[in-house]
Amino acid sequence: MASRLIVENVEAGYGAVRVLHGVSMHVEQGESVVLLGSNGNGKSTLIKCITGIVQPSGGRISLEVDGERIDLVGRSPQAIVDLGIALVPEGRRLFPTLSVEENLMLGAYRPGARAKLAGNLEFMFEVFPVLAERRNQLAGSMSGGEQQMVAVARALMSDPRILLVDEPSVGLAPIMVNRMIAKIKELKERRSLTVLMAEQNFNQAIKIADRGYIIVHGEIAFEGASAEDLRSNDMIKRYYLGV
Repeated sequence: MASRLIVENVEAGYGAVRVLHGVSMHVEQGESVVLLGSNGNGKSTLIKCITGIVQPSGGRISLEVDGERIDLVGRSPQAIVDLGIALVPEGRRLFPTLSVEENLMLGAYRPGARAKLAGNLEFMFEVFPVLAERRNQLAGSMSGGEQQMVAVARALMSDPRILLVDEPSVGLAPIMVNRMIAKIKELKERRSLTVLMAEQNFNQAIKIADRGYIIVHGEIAFEGASAEDLRSNDMIKRYYLGV
């Protein structure tokens, strides 16, 4: 089924603190879109709004499936996952006292994924062989890079159509960041996913980007129609490339 994610004039914050100011963006079927910005500019808040963790105070967020628009605002995170939107959260958020396999099994709780549980689990162990080797190891005892693998695999166990990835580089060594971005790209292609990734590491994010947005102080400061648009943007050159 063809699907797209649409964010229109979203306002959001925490109590009296406003974080997002009229944010609009869209992610089309099969795209990899990056949301670039340094810490504190609203990337994670926008991701949380899309997934129902934070409720916007204004604007509209919708999922369009085969021409039908489904409003996401006001829906619970569980209901949004049921619609085929999965999140790899910042900081991984695993269940540390459960095994790798138990964490992955929890990712398949939604009804649409249960019938495919065995096949998806086998696929995750194929893509991440180290997880197969350590399927009975407690997730909390693994390295940061291995935990990130578990977090990505757990999200994909829900058999999503859209994958949201929030700051995958946080807390990882550069070589592990490089491997993780490459793995997300591989999974996107093999599973025909649509990906929205929030990231502050431009040099890694651009490896997966079809196009992207720069968010500054809760507003979209630039929309790049291609990866090359992002590379040539003055803000990118100044803040990310040191030019």
